[in-house]
Amino acid sequence: MICQTGSEVEILVHTSPLEQFPPQGVKAIISTLISLYPPYASTTGQAVVIQLLDWIFRAVAQVMFVNNPLSGLLITAGLLLQSPWWALNGLLGTLVSTISAILLGQNREAVSAGLCGYNGTLVGMLMAVFSAKGSWYWWLLLPNIFMSMFPVVSSALSSVANKWDLPIFTFPFNILMYLHIAATGATFLLQLFLSVPVGVGQVYGCDSPWTGGLILLALLLCSPVICFHAMLGSAAGMLSGLALAAPHKDIYSGLWGYNSALSCIAVGGVFYVITWQTHLLALICDASHIMCNAALSYDVPCQLALPACTWPFCLSTLIFLLISSEIPAICRLPLSVVSYPEENRRYQRQLKASEKALHRQQSSSQEEAGLKENQGPNVQLVGDRGCGESD
Repeated sequence: MICQTGSEVEILVHTSPLEQFPPQGVKAIISTLISLYPPYASTTGQAVVIQLLDWIFRAVAQVMFVNNPLSGLLITAGLLLQSPWWALNGLLGTLVSTISAILLGQNREAVSAGLCGYNGTLVGMLMAVFSAKGSWYWWLLLPNIFMSMFPVVSSALSSVANKWDLPIFTFPFNILMYLHIAATGATFLLQLFLSVPVGVGQVYGCDSPWTGGLILLALLLCSPVICFHAMLGSAAGMLSGLALAAPHKDIYSGLWGYNSALSCIAVGGVFYVITWQTHLLALICDASHIMCNAALSYDVPCQLALPACTWPFCLSTLIFLLISSEIPAICRLPLSVVSYPEENRRYQRQLKASEKALHRQQSSSQEEAGLKENQGPNVQLVGDRGCGESD
């Protein structure tokens, strides 16, 4: 484009971003990529590599909530001592996540503090840790780059969490890592995850995660609280099986989850009014029936050749329903009014409201009776005084 100002003629040549890449190597390409975006235009030249290293090491340290590049450098040294291959994948994931955030125009302060790269650090590291091909399998770098190029997940979660002024922690790492494990056939964590709906399905004797998922959907339609406690109880049973070194086959098949799911539902809001104290009581109930579940699932059935059925649920839950507590928040309902948790909560509120109304009515009636007692002699005195005056 030609622009004429007075007697001077200026020729302005506009080139495409691709034509701006000088042929001086990776450093120049990164510098040009960063300078293409206005928020980062001031970071150019020789300072680009130093600035990028600062962001990367800050991201490595941000996994431990530390915003310091020297701390990130020391952590990287420790990772190199553990495994150079793991450290390489972690740094690559951090680099790709940071550059992707820059290209997508993410907040400069967040990028500079390493908040756009620490999930990439964990994704790269753990992909190498869980790789079945061992160290120095160079093809692993491709899925590492691909998975680390998703700051979109972080951005989407941040937009939701910012409404409540909450951090996103490492949720993006968990999501991307599970997707990678599920796609590459590393089935241990996936089977543990599926054991939660399978444990719910085992209440009906079904070991299919799809059946358990439909059961959870049915519970969600009726009561979200029951659905939540079913998943919580099944997950607690799965963790109990891992803690007691139970056979993985039994854990995957949900045999450690169904009794816990029933106990958590019963104590967590069906027979008790739902409060945070009853949530805690439900978790304690799940923890207490671990030994009962182990004994009735292995020792007794092996000797008598009988299945455990729901004996652990019945015994442990019955004990917790017999608890006497002076805490008003732990309120066990009569069987005649037991319903789903939301209705139980509504019933308790109505009961409290009626008790308050009755109490106010009794107080007002007592006050009225007191006023009448106080006004009676006064009226009599007035009458006597009137009679005296008439005489």
